[in-house]
Amino acid sequence: MMKRMLPAPLLSLGLCVTWLLLNQSLSPGHVLLALVLGLALPLLFRGLRPQKVRVRHLGSVLRLCFMVMVDTTLSNIAVLRFLLLPGQRRHAPDFVKIPLELRDPNGLAVLAMIVCITPGTVWAELSLDRSLLMLHVLEVEDAQAIVQHVKTRYERPLMEIFE
Repeated sequence: MMKRMLPAPLLSLGLCVTWLLLNQSLSPGHVLLALVLGLALPLLFRGLRPQKVRVRHLGSVLRLCFMVMVDTTLSNIAVLRFLLLPGQRRHAPDFVKIPLELRDPNGLAVLAMIVCITPGTVWAELSLDRSLLMLHVLEVEDAQAIVQHVKTRYERPLMEIFE
C-alpha cells in the first residue's frame, strides 16, 4: 500500500529538500508546495521508471567504470586535438550502426550515458526492437572497429551487470 502512495521515497525527499533549498525559504507556502511536488511528481512519472535494477557483478561494474574513465580521457584528448588543429582532421564524421544484444532497459540507459559523456560520439537512434544502435562519431576510420569497441568494452560488461 505504501509503495503505491510513495513509489520513490528518496526521490520525494530529494525533491522537497531541493525545492526548499532553491527557494531559500521555509514559509508555509513553500513547504506546502515542496510537499505537493515531492509527493505528486514521483506518482505522475512512475510509469516512466524502468524495471527495478539488479546489479549482478560488482567487479564488472568497477571494470566498466575504469574503461569508461580511460576511454573518456582518450576521447577528450582526441577532441581537443581536433579543436586545436582542425586542419589535421584525420577522418570524416559518420554514422555507425551497431547491432545490439543488450535488451535490459537499465543497461541501455547506462550505455546511452556512456556514449553521451564520451566526447566525439552521440547516440543518434535506437531501433524500435532495440537491436540496432546508430551512433554519430566525430572521426571514423574503421566503422567495424568502432562496433567492436562498443560491443566489447561497453555492451558485454553491461550484459554481465544487468542480464
